[in-house]
Amino acid sequence: MQASLSRTRAHLCVALLVLLGFSLGCSEFVVIGIEGDLAADLGVSLSQAGQLISLFALPYAVMTPVLALSTGRFRRYQLLVAYSALFCLGNLVSALASSFILLLCARILIGSVSGALLAVGLTYIPELVSPERSSWALSVVYAAFSVAMVIVTSIGKFVADIWNWHLVMYGALVLAVATSALVLIFLPREGATDEPATFREQARIFTEPQVIAAMLIFVFGVGSVYTFYGYVTPYLVDILHMDTLGASAALMAYGVVTFFSNLGGGWVDARFGIKALVVTFLIQAAVLSGIFFAAGQTTLALFFIFALALLMYLASVPCVSLFMRTANTHYPKALTLASSLEPMSFNIGISFGTAVGGAVVSAFGLSPLGLVGAMLSVVASCLAALTAHLARKHA
Repeated sequence: MQASLSRTRAHLCVALLVLLGFSLGCSEFVVIGIEGDLAADLGVSLSQAGQLISLFALPYAVMTPVLALSTGRFRRYQLLVAYSALFCLGNLVSALASSFILLLCARILIGSVSGALLAVGLTYIPELVSPERSSWALSVVYAAFSVAMVIVTSIGKFVADIWNWHLVMYGALVLAVATSALVLIFLPREGATDEPATFREQARIFTEPQVIAAMLIFVFGVGSVYTFYGYVTPYLVDILHMDTLGASAALMAYGVVTFFSNLGGGWVDARFGIKALVVTFLIQAAVLSGIFFAAGQTTLALFFIFALALLMYLASVPCVSLFMRTANTHYPKALTLASSLEPMSFNIGISFGTAVGGAVVSAFGLSPLGLVGAMLSVVASCLAALTAHLARKHA
């Protein structure tokens, strides 16, 4: 495909994939900054409002590989159209929702198609850029999620407090519609992954032990972060006693730092590969422990929170590179499924982490979240060591 597209068109397509990542991120993270507003307006508890995160992530994790495996006979562009339409519909229902149940259903719909939409989009990258620039392109797409986190959690909280949370949802809807239209207009209609693939041809990638181990890295590594991050807004307000403006500024700064975390993931992958995550998760465990011990000390706690932001996404590019490299080498018809494994595993981690965090908050309050997350990070470090060993053995 690269030969059939001009360099300008290829760069535009990569930019639109970055915009798609930004839009998906806005729809995913939109509730994190406004949990308190949603709980108060819809008459539910804070832990119930947290279900809007965990019950977004769970269908995201389940439906992403299910759709990849069950739609192998359809052309990629057809899937792009269908997933984009459902993504916009889910955002429309979210903006209009007048009850918790309706908003939850909309979140489930968006979660069910977001991972599949991202996975289809990522399959264009090897055809748009050279192999040497694939890690860079992947890291920039994932960095767009961090930018989305900055805007939608900080500005979203401010808008919800001044006006109402529906206005925040309408913003996500407008972005979703505009992005989907641009993607469908400019991305190529045909490509290398349009060849039909059966369920069996794709599912064979799950016979690779390093792939399974890398998926578990996300479950515990991402879960360790979201045990705390899923409740970061009430932590800033109730534990650190920050006002609306201060909490919004802290969330914005957190998102800015995670942007560099995503870019750092590309650098880590290019220089060290998956083995670097062994040390990364041990440092993450120390940082989460620091958040626990610094409770009530605003400056020190914020230092550890921003350090967590810098570590948050370092695992993404090394793991997705491993998935796609395995598929390219041994299971070329499983490339779409391989690209879906990161969003699937990441959101299993989100669902697991927020569920653990919700249980901790219900039983013990907000303070112990960092310590529990640190324990999960240690498990992730052990899994990273296992994955690196299996990858070397496989090579």
